[in-house]
Amino acid sequence: MIEEILEYNRKFVEEESYKAYVTSKYPDKKLAILSCMDARLTELLPSAMGLKNGDVKIIKNAGGVIANPFGSVVRSLLIAIYELGVETILVVGHTDCGVQHMDSKAMIAHMKERGVSQKSLDMMGYCGIDFERWLSGFDDVNTSVRETVDLLKHHPLIPEDIQIGGFVMDSTTGELMPVSEK
Repeated sequence: MIEEILEYNRKFVEEESYKAYVTSKYPDKKLAILSCMDARLTELLPSAMGLKNGDVKIIKNAGGVIANPFGSVVRSLLIAIYELGVETILVVGHTDCGVQHMDSKAMIAHMKERGVSQKSLDMMGYCGIDFERWLSGFDDVNTSVRETVDLLKHHPLIPEDIQIGGFVMDSTTGELMPVSEK
């Protein structure tokens, strides 16, 4: 797979195909989106929202959630706000998410099957990480999006003038459904 990608990339650069994507590091729409890494959303999410290259900063992870209020997701959003001019953050979950109902115990069993030692797993606890909680999923995508939006709206480092909204996207049609606040 790596060789195929490198060959394609060589041709991409040689044929100057990159010229269609030239833009600056500043998002034209002053927008950041936190969403899931689900492969179905790679092109569907920006297309369904009318976004093109250069419009938005997209931060993706498993479930589009914030596992740590001072972790890499919030760090990326803070950089987007303070250094790159972002004024709006959208949290976009989606239907049929693989993180929904994810079982941390089952994942840990898979890790052991693939050769991860109990000693390595125990190290997480010694480092102060509740490993089972860290690996667990969520039960309801609307609740997950609502909690993430709430965390961002009340985060001590995010300015009050940042507009923050939550949505669930249909992972087949791209329809956006607003998630109401409680």
